[in-house]
Amino acid sequence: MLVPIIATLVGLVVLAWSADRFVLGASTVARYLGMAPLLIGMIVIGFGTSAPELVVSAFAAAEGAPEIALGNAFGSNIANIGLILGVTAILLPIVVKRGVLRTELPLLVVVTAIAWLLMSDGELSSGDAGAMLLLLAVLLTWQILQARSQQGDRLEQDVEHHAADHPLSRRAAWTWLVVGLVILVVASRVLVWGATEIATALGWSDLVIGLTVVAVGTSAPELASSIAAARKGENDLALGNVIGSNLFNSLGVVGVAGLIQPAAVSADLLHRDMPILMAFTLLLIAFGFRWRRDGRINRLEGAILITLWLAYTVYLVAAGG
Repeated sequence: MLVPIIATLVGLVVLAWSADRFVLGASTVARYLGMAPLLIGMIVIGFGTSAPELVVSAFAAAEGAPEIALGNAFGSNIANIGLILGVTAILLPIVVKRGVLRTELPLLVVVTAIAWLLMSDGELSSGDAGAMLLLLAVLLTWQILQARSQQGDRLEQDVEHHAADHPLSRRAAWTWLVVGLVILVVASRVLVWGATEIATALGWSDLVIGLTVVAVGTSAPELASSIAAARKGENDLALGNVIGSNLFNSLGVVGVAGLIQPAAVSADLLHRDMPILMAFTLLLIAFGFRWRRDGRINRLEGAILITLWLAYTVYLVAAGG
């Protein structure tokens, strides 16, 4: 039991570190290759923070632990809203732009509902997975076209600042890209093994271990980037990071896992965890809504999000099955 615990903890720490190195190397390489800052922000940095979820879920699916894969993806979404935005709002109230309330947040609700609907028959088939990935490609194309039509896009500015704050030579960028990816893969395999062994020893289901330990660990890059954004006063970027990560987890991470290994979807996920995820997403809209003006998620609302997430996590751990 001690070895799996150590493996899980080491895997989580190394996973977070290697994901940061991988994203830094990938974004710098993309800049050297001439990719536009907007595309770097949306594709490399935006979705790169979900690299831990993607790699862990892919290996979990390949190794016959699909519930860890699904629990990781949707558990990370719940942690992103309850834990990460809760912590961020306590540090600095989060500004919710009217455009985000009109477009991105309703889109997140729709995507969550679609993922839930596709799995509602109790199965994540290769057809379901393909539909998720196709929808992700459509949404990404639409977002890129929308962002290109806006002059001086905030994400482009953030990418430029990121590059200035983390200068790397071409050789160093390629080194961190390759090394970060290799360590990310190794850490993911160690984490999946350790988490599976712990679940077996404690009598927990793979789903619960995926929703708790693995989900929180793979959400570490989003937590770090959101806290950094709050400290810089860029708390609207923290919200954008979470929305982008949740969209990618629901469609990309689950889609890739489903293509690797179609799987049965447990009743607990469909009737307990997906309703919780939808409730958190709707609560985010309710907290951020203001009539005809930008909204904000204040410190009290941030504390409520954390409290609800802690209550849900304690319930899962106590239930264990």
